[in-house]
Amino acid sequence: MKIKTAQRLQQVEEYYFSRKLKEINQLRQQGVDVINLGIGSPDQPPADETIETLVSESRKAGNHAYQPYSGIPELRQAFASWYQKYFGVSLLADSEILPLMGSKEGIMHVSMAFLNPGEEVLVPNPGYPAYASVARLLGAKVQPYELKETSGWLPDFEELESRDLTKVKIMWVNYPHMPTGTRASTALFEQLIAFGLKHEILIVNDNPYSFILNEKPLSILKVEGAKEIALELNSMSKSHNMAGWRIGMLAGKADYIQSVLQAKSNMDSGMFKPLQMAAAKALESDSLWYEALNATYRRRRLSAFRLLDQLNCTYKPDQVGMFVWARIPDAFTNAEQFSEQVLHTKQVFITPGFIFGDAGKKYVRVSLCATEERLIEAGKRLSQLSFLEKKV
Repeated sequence: MKIKTAQRLQQVEEYYFSRKLKEINQLRQQGVDVINLGIGSPDQPPADETIETLVSESRKAGNHAYQPYSGIPELRQAFASWYQKYFGVSLLADSEILPLMGSKEGIMHVSMAFLNPGEEVLVPNPGYPAYASVARLLGAKVQPYELKETSGWLPDFEELESRDLTKVKIMWVNYPHMPTGTRASTALFEQLIAFGLKHEILIVNDNPYSFILNEKPLSILKVEGAKEIALELNSMSKSHNMAGWRIGMLAGKADYIQSVLQAKSNMDSGMFKPLQMAAAKALESDSLWYEALNATYRRRRLSAFRLLDQLNCTYKPDQVGMFVWARIPDAFTNAEQFSEQVLHTKQVFITPGFIFGDAGKKYVRVSLCATEERLIEAGKRLSQLSFLEKKV
């Protein structure tokens, strides 16, 4: 006898990178040296002070107990100070900030707190796949809104206004945008807040890339009236090289934060205190930390540009974030097959854009989370590709 799985599993598939990393690991076990330029997992360590704080705090006997569901005061205050210093946003540490086990967790908790079955969610296409997957798992309906290169990968508010929005509860946005690298702007955030207020739609900005190759970090919460209708997720994964630590945060109006905590408190029992203390230390990093991090990514981005030139791909050089988004040659119609041929002929993996929505089917994404040496080696492997003249 086999126990049947829940019907909600019919609405989602295993995460693409979960499947693809298994395949790459199998190839490596067979002795194939695959250069993985797919996933955005920082390969550099956090600051020394961050690691030292984790070690020293872990040695304290009293730090191994359960912790508050809303995070320790030290971490909430550190996030508040970080937002004030770099975003110019004032947040009440006790009530307007909720530490999370990574911002991906926050997507689920925000959705659980506000979505009912049958309600609708506006999801960017291309965009982070988790926005749509979580909505479907909770029985909500996804309304994709297409972002186009010709429109600068920005929402088409005129098109959105023409829709029936009466059942829409949440609009997911993500600027700086992944995967396209489009920058945030105050004007865009103002439009989003006005749109949310007009239609009573909760605007949630997912903001983990604001410090990577981006001189002016912006928060949607800086816009006047934003707290009435918006929440913002942020993460230490990219900005502080702490992806595996799983530390993020949600910021916004106290009432909204309390609603999310109501759902979240039924899902976990708090984070390990030394992790939180180390994260608080990391948030004290000065501008030199970010400058050094970005100097490395800037050099890697140049190598990625050269690699994409060899693939006859086109891209915008002013992208931000830790990826480069590029259009495949016009002779090709399918980025997945393009990516597969690059992987299996030259042992270099680049992400096909279709996984971010059908608007990405003619694009690929190259991660900067590989050393310059590996990026240069990938470029050498791709210098001669026999299939480039063939139509796929």
